[in-house]
Amino acid sequence: MSIQCFVRSIQPAKDVDDLEICTMGYDYSHGSDFEINRPNGLGCWLLLLIKTPALFTVDMTDILVKANSFAIFTPEIAYRYHGTEEIYTDDWMHFNADEEDIENFKRLNIPINKPMFLGDIGELTEIMRALTREYCSDEEYSREIEKYYTRILFMKLSRRIFLGTSAASASLAEKNYQMTQLRTEITTQPERNMTIDEMAASLNMSRSGFQHLYKKMFGVSVTADIMRGKMKRAKILLSSTNLTVEEISHKCGYSNEYTFMRKFKEQCGKTPTEYRRSP
Repeated sequence: MSIQCFVRSIQPAKDVDDLEICTMGYDYSHGSDFEINRPNGLGCWLLLLIKTPALFTVDMTDILVKANSFAIFTPEIAYRYHGTEEIYTDDWMHFNADEEDIENFKRLNIPINKPMFLGDIGELTEIMRALTREYCSDEEYSREIEKYYTRILFMKLSRRIFLGTSAASASLAEKNYQMTQLRTEITTQPERNMTIDEMAASLNMSRSGFQHLYKKMFGVSVTADIMRGKMKRAKILLSSTNLTVEEISHKCGYSNEYTFMRKFKEQCGKTPTEYRRSP
């Protein structure tokens, strides 16, 4: 489920070298008409974990960005971006940074204003999910936990950048990339309807080995992700298009609309038609 939080009315005091988060969101998906265009910059910093292919224009330079990439933009930089497929998905964070924070980015060798392919963002996006939940929470210690998650996020990002360019970790990085790419395809292309055996074979793995590694890497079973991808696609198409339920069922990988309607009701608590009519 997508998570979004808006700016808190009262920000906590900012400690030295602690970023000030303005607003953030986890696992947000948009249709093909989605575009962000900031010709004068955002006015604050932006971090993106890019889960699907996209086209970025940064300072009038077009950059095709692969799925499983990241970008950090400064407040004044001009940029525009949109997905290149039917669905665009990312995690994002708007934040303020002072000179010490900027020096920390340099120390961590994190590139600025230049989208970069990582190959494996699974660990980073899980940290973003946890960070978003703490940011939204007013429970005891939430601000302190938020602070530590933010530090961990940028240190893990730095390590991921290093691993992605390290020859010694090329084999591991390739396997991580293949698994992360497969997960992206499962959640953004549910119409492909690949079986678990087909997925395992595509990675030269046994069925049980593939399922075990998938759960270990992402903390969720492959069958749960398959269903998540189908329901996410269905909700987007129901709320943003005039396609019939039958047409949507095919785009979500179902051979008939009745199976789709039954599964949708089980997962979402409403029929597709009820969901489309709801505010």
